[in-house]
Formats: sequence, structure tokens, C-alpha cells
Amino acid sequence: MYDAPITYLCPNYTNVNTTMYHSDYMSRRYQGNDQQVFEALLSAMKRESSAYDLYNRLAHVAPTQNHKTNILQALEYKKTHLNQFNNLYITLTGRQPMYQFDKVNFHSYREGLKKAHDALVEGYEEYRNNCSLTQYPLVQNSFLYASNAEREIANRFSLLKEEEIKDYGSKPFVVNIDEITKRNNTYRTALWTGNHLQVTLMSINVGDDIGLEVHPTTDQFIRIEEGQGLVQMGDSKEKLDFEEKAYDDYAIMIPAGKWHNLTNTGKKPLKVYAIYAPPEHPNGTVHETKAIAMASE
Repeated sequence: MYDAPITYLCPNYTNVNTTMYHSDYMSRRYQGNDQQVFEALLSAMKRESSAYDLYNRLAHVAPTQNHKTNILQALEYKKTHLNQFNNLYITLTGRQPMYQFDKVNFHSYREGLKKAHDALVEGYEEYRNNCSLTQYPLVQNSFLYASNAEREIANRFSLLKEEEIKDYGSKPFVVNIDEITKRNNTYRTALWTGNHLQVTLMSINVGDDIGLEVHPTTDQFIRIEEGQGLVQMGDSKEKLDFEEKAYDDYAIMIPAGKWHNLTNTGKKPLKVYAIYAPPEHPNGTVHETKAIAMASE
């Protein structure tokens, strides 16, 4: 749905005779404040450098190939705009720009994507305002093109933030399982259903549990990506004689025929993914709540 490339096109100033523009600019007097223009260009380079660094790191933790492709496309636009602002600054001042950019920290992919989106919205407003600093066409156009790009990329990132989690089986599929597990807010959503194996995502509310159950012919693997819980297992539902506490990054192996349960004992939703072999639920299963899941069984 979101595989189409960003449609914004930015002109290439590589072959522009900047000496001519520099001479023209220095020989004319506009009412605008030249120093204010130079500072705006420096601010733009800082913004583009910060975004370039952020996108580069986001691309490495993108949960799906679609996300990674979109971020890499945006990265190229950031590189283009950074080069344009850099060349303009050198042309107008006759010196190399000196600046340091802010590194944006994030603890999860979704947090990083949100920060990138918010920065794009700010950049759109900043670049639009900068268009009025001078009547110099090349400066105006550069800020105008950059502002349009900020809006276009922000719209694309907004779509990525809301992208539906669905069952991708049984086609080849690669995913950042940590990020997509934490992003899931349903009790159960099937992520990949093949002929011999199934991966589901689960979010267990505080104080709630998965529910006591048994799979007679299916082995199960559960990994906790966020939160903590109490694992219980036994040969009958009246005798759960196996108990262990489990936390972030813990894995739980459940043999076929074992009654089992996992209770959220933490202070935030318990985010886990479960692997069944063979599959346990129909392809495309989505249970928004535990009550819906129980009613469907």
C-alpha cells in the first residue's frame, strides 16, 4: 500500500553557475537582513544533518522492508537538501559552514519515527517562514522546495505510523520482531501463518493473563519483549506445579499437552510473541480483546 516512491522532485543545482549568482547577490541590495539569511541556512543544515543521522539509524531497525524502503527514500532527499543548503551558504558567504547538529535519541523504532515526523512538521513551518527572509530567488526556491518535501515525507511517515499489522504468511517475510511486538496493542494478532508454523503477537493488560489452556499436539514458544510475568505449567489445570518469573528477553518453551498460563505481574502491558508448531489459529486471526478471543474458541 505504501510502496510507491515519494513523488516530490527537487531540482538539481549541481551545474548552476554559482559564481554568477554570488556576484549578482553581492552587487544588489535587498531590504532583507543578509545575516539572518546566513543563519537560516546554517539552521537548515543543522536540521537536515540531524534528520540524515536519525533516518540512517531508523533504517537499521525498521520493522519491515516497506518501512525501510520509505526511510531510505527520505534519506536521499535529506542528503539532496543538505548539499543544496551547503552550496548556497558557500556561494553567498565565500566560506565553509561551521555547525554542530543535535543527535536525536530514541528507545524504540516507533518513538524514533514519531520524533522524525514531529521534526518534519517543524521543518515545514520553518522553511516556509524562511522564504520571506529575502527576495533572492535561489534562496527562496531552496526553502520552498525543502518545505514541500518536509510535508510530503511527514505524510508518508504518518502513514507508516498507522500501518496495519496483519498476517503476512505464508510468503517470505522479514521483520524486526522486537519493534512490531511492542507496537501491537491487540490481545492476539497472527503475524505469519505457514503450513507448519505460526507467529502471533500478544498484548496482555496489567493484572490479566493469557488464560489457562493446553495444546494437545502443538509445541509453543513465547518470548517476552516488554514487561514481566509469571509462567505456570502442569499436567492438569488443577496442578500447575511449574512456576517461574519471566522478564524482558525471556523465552518460554511449552511442550504439547502441558496446561499453561502467563500472567502479567508488571505495571505495563505485557508484550510477547508466540510461535506455534504446527499453527494453532486460522490465518489472519485478530482478537482485539481477550473476551473476543475466548468467545471465538
